[in-house]
Order: sequence, then C-alpha cells, then structure tokens
Amino acid sequence: MNLALLNDEDLISADRALLRGRRLQHLQSVLKSAIGDRVPVGRINGPMGTGEILRLDNDEAELQLTLDQPAPTPLPLTLVLAMPRPKMFRRIIQTCAALGVKDIWLINSYKVEKSFWQTPWLSEPHLRENLTLGLEQARDTAMPQVHVRKLFKPFVEDELPGLLEGKQGLVAHPGTATPCPTHLPGPGLLCVGPEGGFTSYEVGKLEEAGCQGVHLGPRILRVETAVPVLISRLFDLCG
Repeated sequence: MNLALLNDEDLISADRALLRGRRLQHLQSVLKSAIGDRVPVGRINGPMGTGEILRLDNDEAELQLTLDQPAPTPLPLTLVLAMPRPKMFRRIIQTCAALGVKDIWLINSYKVEKSFWQTPWLSEPHLRENLTLGLEQARDTAMPQVHVRKLFKPFVEDELPGLLEGKQGLVAHPGTATPCPTHLPGPGLLCVGPEGGFTSYEVGKLEEAGCQGVHLGPRILRVETAVPVLISRLFDLCG
C-alpha cells in the first residue's frame, strides 16, 4: 500500500480521517508508523497528499489531512477485454488500475467459458476492492469504471462504434501483419481477447467496427502478460 485511499466513510471532518482494518494493519506491521509520522493519502476521485498520524492504537489511526496534489494523469485508453479466467482476473484488474486505465469493458467471446461470468470477483464490492489495491499501489485516486457486456455481437455492432469515436482502435491478435504501434499520438481503444485469442469471425467484426489488427511478435503471451505489455508499448510507460 503506497497510498491510503480514503472514502467518505473514513472522514470525521474536512481534514481528519480514521483508518481501520487492512490499512491500519499496514501502518502498524509494514510501515511501523508512529504518532507524528506522515503517510501518503488520497481521497477517492479527489486530491492526494499526506496524513499526519495524531493518534494510533489497536483499533484505529486518526490522521490530520493535507490534500494538495492532483491525481496522476489517466491514460487516454479504453480497454475492451474478453472476460479472463477468474484466477487471473483480479491480477489483471489491479494491474490496469495501477497503470492508469480508467475505462474497462469486459465482453464475451467464443472462447470465454460461461462459468467465468459466475466468479464472485465480478461483484461490485470485489471489483472495487481490486481496483483500490491497484490505485494504492500506483498512488492514484481516480477510480476506474468497469462495464460488463455478456453478448459479443450487440456490443460490437451497437456500442463499439461510438466508443471508437475520436480514438485509434486496435485489436491484439497474433498472426496479423501489423506490429503494435508505440506511443499513440492520441486516445486509443484496445481490444484483447481471451486465452486462445478471438476467433476469426470476432476479429472480423472488431475490424468492421473500426479496429486494426496488431501483434506483439512471434511469442504467444498469456492475457495477464499481454495486457500490461500492450499498454506499456502504446503509451511508452517505461520512458
């Protein structure tokens, strides 16, 4: 936890907050914090800054807040992601939040098993928990939006063209002729398929909607690896 993310329930006044549970345990067991220490904090969808520990006991920590810094600039990216396997879903969502992706669309695909949609990680509390962990890792406060669309064709035909307006659309698919571009000059929309990739029909529909097929080279990567590699490449996150 590189930043304690605060919600409205944590505030006891405009400039005071209480930390309990996981965040309190982190202060005590990892940071070894003491009264008078300052720790990084931020309000969800608001500014960041520091919190001075005024009181610390086994139940809670009271912080004096100084929130005078803006959140990092979000990536100008819409991510369209075929629903991943549940065992890797949490890691992908946390990684996307840490990288600054704010608009995530989870869609169906032929190779997405029906059972994937039953995972408890899709519930609102679990989504928010994992998005929060990603934001805390990266010191960010802007909460990403996650949209779920369980029907591929209606999404691609009815919603995707509107999402693509003003953006460069890409679909990552091994075997296509065009390498993935680097450092997009403007906003982008990236489609990433499931393990095994989109079918030829699905790639065709995505291209009809306005996406260009691109590849990352001859290696076939797991989705949880491909997503951060693609995003880093598109926005030059490694400098």
